[in-house]
Amino acid sequence: MNLPTKITFSRIIAIVLLMITLFVLSLIPDISTPLLGNTRINLIFLVIFVFFVLASYTDHLDGKLARKNNQVTDLGKFLDPVADKLLVNSMLIFLSAPMVFANYNVEQTVFIPIWCVIIMVARDIVVDALRSIASQKGIVIAANIFGKLKTVLQMIAISAVLLNDFPFHYMYPENTNQYLTVTAFLVYAATLVSMLSGIIYVWQNRKAFLPEKPENK
Repeated sequence: MNLPTKITFSRIIAIVLLMITLFVLSLIPDISTPLLGNTRINLIFLVIFVFFVLASYTDHLDGKLARKNNQVTDLGKFLDPVADKLLVNSMLIFLSAPMVFANYNVEQTVFIPIWCVIIMVARDIVVDALRSIASQKGIVIAANIFGKLKTVLQMIAISAVLLNDFPFHYMYPENTNQYLTVTAFLVYAATLVSMLSGIIYVWQNRKAFLPEKPENK
């Protein structure tokens, strides 16, 4: 296992351990964590934010090292998208549950609506299924600009939710509807681009659904 693959595998292990830790902490009754001054950022969520940023960076790092050192392997190709989706989708699901914020005594003003999570996770399932069908027919579906934009917007939206709409909440009154905040619109943008990218993938590779032509004897 080369260095880029080790980085990717370590990211998967770290994500699993983080989710287990957060689950255990959520079971502790009346757990209370301080806020960071008047920023409305909960310290637990700040730690998660730092972890998320570092994990997102290693996603860029392992790919860069693999290409630079000519260490691209089949195992790395398999683990990298698994790590990406595990990181993003686990955070999407975690941040879509309002009871999570209650368990941490967080005065959270924004969270990710469950319908957004369903759309984004369903998109990944559809694209992965499409890639599986295409690979059986010898068709390679490469990542395009829309898929990359989707991932970037998801990471930005998740970061904004973890920071509890900081620093955007200084721009409007405290009683602003949570669905009309800057962070909420970042989530909506990530959801829209995710859905559109999925449609584009399916349309551009629709030939994968066509029946194979019989070989001439």
